[in-house]
Amino acid sequence: MTTTTKRDTVIETIARVHLGVETLDSRGRDALDFHDASVWQIKAALEAAYLAGAKYADERAVRA
Repeated sequence: MTTTTKRDTVIETIARVHLGVETLDSRGRDALDFHDASVWQIKAALEAAYLAGAKYADERAVRA
């Protein structure tokens, strides 16, 4: 059994929303495990990841 963390959920959401990737689990077939992505999709995914990290850092700073 795997435990899904908040981080995993954020990463999976970014992959789904910005890259059109249904799951980040390996499914054992090239057609399912390899994806094409445009540079603007990759940029959007990286920006979303950066903002998620910045939000996490801000939340930690407030709690400290």
